[in-house]
Amino acid sequence: GAPRRTAAEPTLEQVELTETKFVLQPHETAQLEVWASYSDGSRRQVTELTSYLANEATVVAVADNGGLKAGPLPGETAVMARYMNHICVADVVIPQPSAGQLQDRFDLPQFNFIDQHIDAKLQQLGIEPSQVAPESTLLRRFYLDLIGRLPTPEETRNYLANLPSTDDDNLSQLQAHRAALVDRLLERPEYVDHWANQWADLLRPNPYRVGIKTVLSYDNWIRQQFREDVSYDQFVHRLVTAQGSTWQNGATVLFRDRRSPDEVATLISQLFLGIRLDCAKCHHHPFEKWSQTDFYSFAAYFGQIGYKGTGLSPPISGSEEFVFHAGKGSVSHPVTGEVLKPRPLFGSAPEASPGEDPRRQLADWMTSPENDFFAKVQVNRLWAALMGRGLVDPVDDLRSTNPPTHPELLEALADHFRQVGFDNRQMLRTIALSRAYAASSLPTESNVSDRLNYSRHYRRRLRAEVLLDAVADVTQTPSSFPAMPPQSRAAQVWTHRSSSLFLDTFGRPDENQDPPCERLEDSTVTQALHLMNDAELDRRIRGDQGRAAQLAASPLSPHEIVQQLYLVAYSRYPTPEQAEWAAGRIAAAGEERRRVIEDLMWAMINSPEFTILD
Repeated sequence: GAPRRTAAEPTLEQVELTETKFVLQPHETAQLEVWASYSDGSRRQVTELTSYLANEATVVAVADNGGLKAGPLPGETAVMARYMNHICVADVVIPQPSAGQLQDRFDLPQFNFIDQHIDAKLQQLGIEPSQVAPESTLLRRFYLDLIGRLPTPEETRNYLANLPSTDDDNLSQLQAHRAALVDRLLERPEYVDHWANQWADLLRPNPYRVGIKTVLSYDNWIRQQFREDVSYDQFVHRLVTAQGSTWQNGATVLFRDRRSPDEVATLISQLFLGIRLDCAKCHHHPFEKWSQTDFYSFAAYFGQIGYKGTGLSPPISGSEEFVFHAGKGSVSHPVTGEVLKPRPLFGSAPEASPGEDPRRQLADWMTSPENDFFAKVQVNRLWAALMGRGLVDPVDDLRSTNPPTHPELLEALADHFRQVGFDNRQMLRTIALSRAYAASSLPTESNVSDRLNYSRHYRRRLRAEVLLDAVADVTQTPSSFPAMPPQSRAAQVWTHRSSSLFLDTFGRPDENQDPPCERLEDSTVTQALHLMNDAELDRRIRGDQGRAAQLAASPLSPHEIVQQLYLVAYSRYPTPEQAEWAAGRIAAAGEERRRVIEDLMWAMINSPEFTILD
């Protein structure tokens, strides 16, 4: 029965480190020092009473008393210090031994502010960046990243034929040539399907739970936002405040799928703020500042959502439902029972007037230019889509104990995103026209082990829909999907219930998975075996109406056929050795040259150069 606190006892307000950035040599030691500040103005050193955790224990070890010891190899990590549910973080960097000698070799151009931030970090670490990739590689990268499809042979020829000289004197002209291509791509209709398909992963619910027609309505709504080029802040505002029929306003499906305030809160905070609140639902977040009161006060914004209709009845759920502001309803703290008023996770937002939907205040607060998390999580998501890894990874887990690899760059990108009016296309353009994006994937001696600092382009497997559409383009045989019109592309498929063994093999999320769905980008043995042995792929390659049959029946010479195959599959011309060898095989086959062309096409589709974005 002893009281937990005494009367007028000062409360802990803040915990901080005296030093938050350390640059150590291999095996060097350092000491963390933690101070606690209290409500009565007093401060106390609590280093010995604090618990510590290093994100990468192999980079630096941290003792119970806050002592740091660098490992034998270069690297970087964050070290968390936690005292009485208050957390602070120190960044530790171990540069390469050659860091002081790098300046003379660091002479690559900087195309925009992104490169300034990337280069500053590389110089600090002593990492030499790779050179800019060949233009044919960049061309393929632009097409696949921005619109999810390969350039045609004619598009590749035209781009490379009109290429300015690549010497230093023509650098501005060369960059203008790339910029003109990026601008054209961002205006093409394929942009809509490619990026709407990615957002469908984050929003698309289980059709067995919410109903097939409802999923179609949701998918149509998402794609329409991209067709209308709706700014990202308006896109989110429309989602968060959606009301009406689930068959007429697809945005309302978010609330048909997530029906309780706590379910909606976890999805909204993760997707649009990059804050994972799941832990705070049951207890104080172990690695963050969020408490149960924070969680349920945020969930209270969704406490007055009303529904009219028959609701859910899995596995059918075929009915229409109406979502509206009911004007009543509340959310209580699960432990104390206190009815909580809607309150944002940080900062302040005006209270809703009587009869007003509190979701509008929430949406205004979320999309406000002052809300740093809102811009950061989206630019981080776009950065990861183009660069192969987020500045914060996972992309929707922005917390102090998971700091960005380049904090200043993330701030600059978020500022830029706000300045361009939350325009996704402009943000993609800025990233795509940086030298960091244009870097070759071929490593230098100093960056071969770098996986965090964008000293080279990180290779990754093509997204399932992009790869299947690429196969369709190379073989010149259209795909066919259930519940889709003829000639549809994989990126246009509106439900994962539309069966496709290829898409499932290459990482399409299971339709029973709850959003947001995360795809596994790793290559697998199953994928390799599928490309080698799939009967449908063999039919595409060897079909009488396919590209191989057309090339064989054409008057083109063996060398011209080989050039066409390389342009369509790899977006480049063959090397002299490749052209000579392949053309020799076709010429030697005589009237059987169709079989050789088919075999060449099969080998090219199975090659890493085709399946991996370089």
